[in-house]
Amino acid sequence: MERILICVAWPYANGPLHLGHIAGAYLPADIFARYHRAKGNEVLMVSGSDQHGTPITITAEQEGKTPQEIATKYHQGFLDSWNRLGIGFDLFTSTGTANHAHVVHDFFLRLLDKGYIYRDKMPLPYCPSCQRYLPDRYVEGRCPFCSSDEARGDQCDKCGKPLGPLELGNPRCRLCGGTPRTEDSEHFFLRLSAFRDELLGWVRQQGHWRPNVLNFTLRYLEEGLKDRAITRDIEWGISIPQPGFEKKRIYVWFEAVIGYLSATKEWAKIQKKENGWSAFWQQETRSYYFIGKDNIPFHTMIWPAMLMGYGEFNLPTDVPANEFLTIEGRKLSTSRNWAVWLPDYLDRYAPDPLRYLLSANMPETADADFSWREFVRRNNDELVATYGNLVHRVLTFTHRHFDGCVPASGELDAASKALLEKAAATVNAVDNSLHQCRFREGIRAAMSLAQETNRYLDDKSPWKVIEKDRASCATALFTSISTISCLKTVLSPFLPFSSQKLHHLLGFKGKVTEEKWGFHAVPSGQRLATPETLFTKLDEKIVAEESSRLGNGHN
Repeated sequence: MERILICVAWPYANGPLHLGHIAGAYLPADIFARYHRAKGNEVLMVSGSDQHGTPITITAEQEGKTPQEIATKYHQGFLDSWNRLGIGFDLFTSTGTANHAHVVHDFFLRLLDKGYIYRDKMPLPYCPSCQRYLPDRYVEGRCPFCSSDEARGDQCDKCGKPLGPLELGNPRCRLCGGTPRTEDSEHFFLRLSAFRDELLGWVRQQGHWRPNVLNFTLRYLEEGLKDRAITRDIEWGISIPQPGFEKKRIYVWFEAVIGYLSATKEWAKIQKKENGWSAFWQQETRSYYFIGKDNIPFHTMIWPAMLMGYGEFNLPTDVPANEFLTIEGRKLSTSRNWAVWLPDYLDRYAPDPLRYLLSANMPETADADFSWREFVRRNNDELVATYGNLVHRVLTFTHRHFDGCVPASGELDAASKALLEKAAATVNAVDNSLHQCRFREGIRAAMSLAQETNRYLDDKSPWKVIEKDRASCATALFTSISTISCLKTVLSPFLPFSSQKLHHLLGFKGKVTEEKWGFHAVPSGQRLATPETLFTKLDEKIVAEESSRLGNGHN
């Protein structure tokens, strides 16, 4: 048995989740966790709402609410979405807990004491009218790269380039529209430059990382690391445990990654295992960080440097970062509402078809696109016609002709043996793919078995031979039911709702999640439940209906 720690990116609690979030980090993490639980491994999956930073304060100002009201509202929305989509966290907490603040302070003071954090001054935009320093997102102006006048002090949405607030042309204060001036402000800095050589040596050993993650990180490290400010002039966030900094807070990028550790400690307290967290951080454990590609530097360099500096914790085993999801061929933009919002989707459709499409088209090594036409096509052609129809015709035929019980198999012919061998091989293939975080490859191997079983069934045509050769008909049905049971197991991490339904239809009790990974044949004589359809065919007209909602506000 292995111990597996799954750390998932912390979404900002300033708006609902969209499909980019799900394809980027949350669905692959959930598939991976479900797979490892089925393998019998000890799994802990943690994340939480990122309640601090300027995205929350800006939304609060726009809605006339306090940052805490905004954070609480969207945190509750996240919990509801996870439940409806079947994302199974062991703990989904927030950066707003006293536990998190305590762990962050401990980390800060340990690094300060060891000389990895130091004080220095830095030039920052200051608004004389508002009488305050302006965090990056509170400065807007002209992008130096593409000349867009809508660039923010952290990045330009039009060209996607990361920026600093002092790089903007014609800068203006987001709050009053006035022109900020530049003034020095004292802050704490993380001495990242001290870890460059140790990080480089460590990263060069990570040959199992995805090429895009590994190459990006090596390129960054070889160019050299610069020290980074870890505090900012804002009054919403984790306090700085040093006198004279009462009106400043710890920068969200520094404290959010510590959330993986603080969440594990919170989980251990809830489980009444006060030191239970240490097994996942200080003993033999494989730790995986599921994030989008914009978060790679924080998880392959900055967080490992912080862990090295602290000195007691495991470094990441893998950072299987996904690329981006586009929507109908265009870059996803929340500000323009060019997004498919998860709560809206879940109000109208079942969760498994979305999990299926995003798994089969996951942006693992390149950007991938979501379109409503592809959603309908994959649902109707693959889930309904290929997999669902296979299950339905086998189980209804068995009900009609074998009294709703799995028939006893006669001697297996070559075709039946070959199909059962393919089923066993599929279990191993999907196992291998999921172990390596290759989710697209895994679900394709599973669906290949469904296609092969359909071909076998068409060739055997039990409905044609039932009257004259009941024994061979029984063998064909037994073989098909066995491969359907195999499909239930290998698709369970991807499609938990339909797999649970199929588990019941095949006559098994309890939860499919309690079943161990493997090829579980259905015993002869087992009584099947009354057949029901697994998936619902979708009307083509929803393509136009859903496409028209894009860019038009929430629906």
